[in-house]
Amino acid sequence: MNLLKRTLASALASASLLTTASAAFAADEVDNYPSRPITIVVGFVPGGATDIMARLVATKLALALGKPVIVENKAGAGSNIGSEQVVRAKPDGYTLLVETIANATNMSVYKNLKYDTVRDLSPIIQFMSSPSVLVVSPSLPVKDLRSLIALAKAQPDKLSFASSGTGGSPHLAGELLKLRAGIEMLHVPYKGATPAMMDVMSGNVSMGFMTSLGALSQMQSGQLRPLAVAYSKRLPELPNVPTMAEAGLPDFEVSSWNGLAAPAGTPQPIINRLNQEINKILAMPDVQKRLQTLGAEAVGGTPKQFADYVQAEIQKWREVIQKSNIAVE
Repeated sequence: MNLLKRTLASALASASLLTTASAAFAADEVDNYPSRPITIVVGFVPGGATDIMARLVATKLALALGKPVIVENKAGAGSNIGSEQVVRAKPDGYTLLVETIANATNMSVYKNLKYDTVRDLSPIIQFMSSPSVLVVSPSLPVKDLRSLIALAKAQPDKLSFASSGTGGSPHLAGELLKLRAGIEMLHVPYKGATPAMMDVMSGNVSMGFMTSLGALSQMQSGQLRPLAVAYSKRLPELPNVPTMAEAGLPDFEVSSWNGLAAPAGTPQPIINRLNQEINKILAMPDVQKRLQTLGAEAVGGTPKQFADYVQAEIQKWREVIQKSNIAVE
């Protein structure tokens, strides 16, 4: 019996030492973060607004942290493939996600979503906000929003609109336009903003809501014809393009946004470190200038502010999704 007691005591002591050593190791990992390359997952194809922003931040963050920051594109299922990869990753700060409006809208769009945006992701910081712009193919015979709506009513179901994927802001903006204008259009989803934009430019699709961040140069060059900005004021980069309210649809605002998130359970000191460094990056004059030329606005702020914003977006778009009967199995 004494031998059994001694054996149990020894085992408990060993377990205690292992737990203490593990805790010390974990604390050391946090203190020395980062000690190896960081991967930022983008749930869309290269070249779109989300990818542009991710690479801009990644370059600066690598310099600030002294370690490589790699952008990995995992497109598909409205960014869910990339999001699921991050949710399943070890919460150690080395696998991060560029969280977007799709992570908010997918909560209502997908019936069998394999993750919960609020429960499974820890918001770190919002990168930016970029107003959506209603653009049409140059080959479409319309010059303004009123003539577009008139054409859609005259030819129901003949017009189409492109999006970067089901449930993203370009899709929901198109559905909101259908509801508010009383028109019918065919939704054509793509795996990212770039192929969607290319098909609108070529005339394969009639129109789409494009972020100013991802398509400003194409709007300015005439490859896309901008009709209205879904924002409270005109964009300085597109001074002759009216707001949706000026064009005839008041209270119509849609902005694409993105930011950085980590798997739930990531140590708070790591969250705070990344938040601090990226706030500095977003305040850099060259970053602010770069975003301004792209028609976007740097946001920044605290992890809680980003978390509150994501929650508000989930609630905001739930009604539009339900009224439009948008659902993906």
